[in-house]
Amino acid sequence: MCRNCGYAAEHRTTPHSRRTFMKFAWAAAAGLAVPANSFAKNAAPPKPGNVISSDAALERLKKGNVRYVNGIAKRYDFKHEREALIRGQNPFAGILSCADSRISPEYAFDAGRADLFVCRVAGNFANDDVIASFEYAVAVLNTPLLMVLGHQSCGAVEATIKSIKDGTTFPGHIPSLVTALSPAVKATLNQPGNALENATRQNVILNVEKLKTASPIIDKAVAENKLRVVGAFYRLDTGQVEILS
Repeated sequence: MCRNCGYAAEHRTTPHSRRTFMKFAWAAAAGLAVPANSFAKNAAPPKPGNVISSDAALERLKKGNVRYVNGIAKRYDFKHEREALIRGQNPFAGILSCADSRISPEYAFDAGRADLFVCRVAGNFANDDVIASFEYAVAVLNTPLLMVLGHQSCGAVEATIKSIKDGTTFPGHIPSLVTALSPAVKATLNQPGNALENATRQNVILNVEKLKTASPIIDKAVAENKLRVVGAFYRLDTGQVEILS
């Protein structure tokens, strides 16, 4: 298991790194406390400035979005931080975002490398893989905030609306997206206003709740006030992110 990203894949690992990850994974699953510094014994976190509360993390995202909207981004020193990031990561927020190419959480929140732990899938819904990824972020990386980020003019939600209202069928594996997004669409079909935006916002709300109640790791962290899960909506026309919950 890779100490830097948490996945086995092609990475070359040492017995120590594998034992380290399994130690924290099992500790979290068993409901035990995971040490705040889980990167290396007696070592400082790679980015000390990311060790913040959930409220401070949300405020940091908001301020980053204001800079993005105004076109005034920070200048990041990617070169000189590489050595620190070899030791690991401690992102201050996890973002569940749509795979839409117009949406990039790192840009939208003017965040640096290793600041955000991002999972992306068309329609920004929490499946088992997403939940497992965020469990790693929460239990091992001590990420204090998770955000579900929906967006204006979401094609996946629009396709689901067409499927439900008009009986439209789609090729390949696209119907799996329709299945995942159908609860939000069905819950808002009779609401006044913009059907697409209503369903998109409802999808965010449903997935915030799904993450909050995901056991045995995320729900425990929420109950102990170690983690906050919020929803948000990104406007393509302005770049502004509205916090929904």
